[in-house]
Amino acid sequence: MPIDKRDSLVAMPGAFSGHPYWLALAQCGGIYFKLNVLYTDVAVRARVVKPDARVNAEYTKKLTEAIKTATTFFDGAEHFLMADRGIERSDAVLTYDGQSRAAGDKVKTVDAALAAAKSCPALYQACRETFAKQCNESLAPTS
Repeated sequence: MPIDKRDSLVAMPGAFSGHPYWLALAQCGGIYFKLNVLYTDVAVRARVVKPDARVNAEYTKKLTEAIKTATTFFDGAEHFLMADRGIERSDAVLTYDGQSRAAGDKVKTVDAALAAAKSCPALYQACRETFAKQCNESLAPTS
């Protein structure tokens, strides 16, 4: 995806350096969304296939945290696209959706998703420090 000269770029070192903030945030959102799906599979198995109340409760908590975190990243991506490019929210969602899905589709296991998301909290923190208006939510701790 070509960089639009209006896009704010990530300045912190690491995997997202030089990428548009909206893209990096959308990719993190996609990974956390996939983590939600993977956790849901575990919770459903613990609820239906091989009942285990403890595992069900643990993974239900994790899937709830993962979707909240995904939403926080998606909101940030939307805010950047709306601010940097002057587009409406619905157009912002259409712009980042494919990129977020692609990032999520790359991870196939919980461990792979956790590894892929490892640098996402630092990205969001850097965003909050530099662009508090776009990254205005607190990132919930994940277990």
